[in-house]
Amino acid sequence: MSNVAQTATCSECGASFEVSERLKERFPGWTPSKCRSCHNGGRPPQRSTTSARASSRRGAVEGEFSPSDVLERFTAGPKSGVFTDGSADPNPGPGGWGAVYVRDDQIIAEAHGHEPDTTNNRMELTALIAGFDLVPEGEPATVYSDSNYCVKMINEWAAGWARNGWRRKAGPVKNLDLVKALYQRAQARPELELRWIKAHDGSRWNEYADALSVAYRHT
Repeated sequence: MSNVAQTATCSECGASFEVSERLKERFPGWTPSKCRSCHNGGRPPQRSTTSARASSRRGAVEGEFSPSDVLERFTAGPKSGVFTDGSADPNPGPGGWGAVYVRDDQIIAEAHGHEPDTTNNRMELTALIAGFDLVPEGEPATVYSDSNYCVKMINEWAAGWARNGWRRKAGPVKNLDLVKALYQRAQARPELELRWIKAHDGSRWNEYADALSVAYRHT
């Protein structure tokens, strides 16, 4: 990665600003159209005491896109399927989830929500439950999540837990209410395949689900 500073001109206020190295690394070839202040509606960038933790999951303020931003800036990734995402920031803390069902790059249905006090895993599981429910019964689809933990939980571990009365050797099953609800859907809907997708690699609809999951922050 080049250490030469890259500058751009804000399309809204006309000011010159420097594009951070982190943005250039995360989105090669893309240049933001607005400075950070205009991107935030004229507010100065806010620094959170949990910024280090937030950066590892969502990026800083300039890395958070609205759903409309995502549609303008991303084109890669699968064009059909259900895409889900969820998180809490800090973890535990306020969180949100999002799910979108698309076919041939067109939105068929979407849903999102938030909780005032939750965890990353609860939001990921809630998003998956909503994602399963977006698809009409009998209609084949792939359901994507960037939580490898949740995907393995349903695809590999939950069957054994169910046979053992929803117990595991290492202790109680965490978030049992959501795990059972999602596993029941997975068992009842063999036409739906649950698959892991890499987070923040430019996949349009995974980024869109991410944007839905943080929409509550901007309302």
